[in-house]
Amino acid sequence: MTAVPKAADPLLLREDRDGVATLTLNRPAQRNALSIGLMAALQAELDTIAGDPAVKVVVIAGAGPGFCGGHDLKEMRATPKRQAYAALFAQCSKLMMSITRLPQPVIARVHAIAAAAGCQLVATCDLAVAAESARFAVNGVNIGLFCSTPMVALTRAIGRKPAMEMLLTGDLIDARTALSYGLVNKVVPDGELDAAVAELAGKIVAKSPYALKIGKEAFYKQAEFDLDDAYAFASDVMTKNMLARDAEAGIDAFITKKPMPKWEGR
Repeated sequence: MTAVPKAADPLLLREDRDGVATLTLNRPAQRNALSIGLMAALQAELDTIAGDPAVKVVVIAGAGPGFCGGHDLKEMRATPKRQAYAALFAQCSKLMMSITRLPQPVIARVHAIAAAAGCQLVATCDLAVAAESARFAVNGVNIGLFCSTPMVALTRAIGRKPAMEMLLTGDLIDARTALSYGLVNKVVPDGELDAAVAELAGKIVAKSPYALKIGKEAFYKQAEFDLDDAYAFASDVMTKNMLARDAEAGIDAFITKKPMPKWEGR
């Protein structure tokens, strides 16, 4: 009898619960390196989630001993052509921009090492919760490859001096240092990571999805403006938000001391 070959494990796992979609990078043997296939799978799920009103928050996690070790170097070196490298980094940049542009907030659940493009992924997510044992690095410089694309997200998440130190030295930093830099929002004991992520996600799920959507979009846009333009832009966003049904109902409930309404998402 001919043995039936075992189907390959999916590169990405998805679990939905209580308005939270958890996407788990599932290449544990490769420390969840961002292969072309894994990035494509993550991109497809994010594209689907963007139009799914049932999903209020997205959590990105990693299976196995690492959160994400960066790009798959073996895959990259298998096709050492300029066109292949350019396509890979364009794919990665599109993926990171999709996270930023996703209507729903995205939380990184970092249980272990996040290196190079993995650190970029953490920096790109709107929020990040790390276990005490998590470590972070943009360590491409150690192998002659400056982390130029991870630099984009990193320098927008933390101060220039710590970002430059990480980029120039390639050194790993611990979770507490990442917290002091502003790379992560919270550090908890390893055994409390899931509870901390769930608590944070739960707080966000309870908010108006419309307010979260326009607020997240405005947050990233205004950060690129000068001060005058940022205030003008934010004032317009606030005006639009005030005219939304969720804001009208929420403010009226607050004024009359009634329970918050069930959000309509508009």
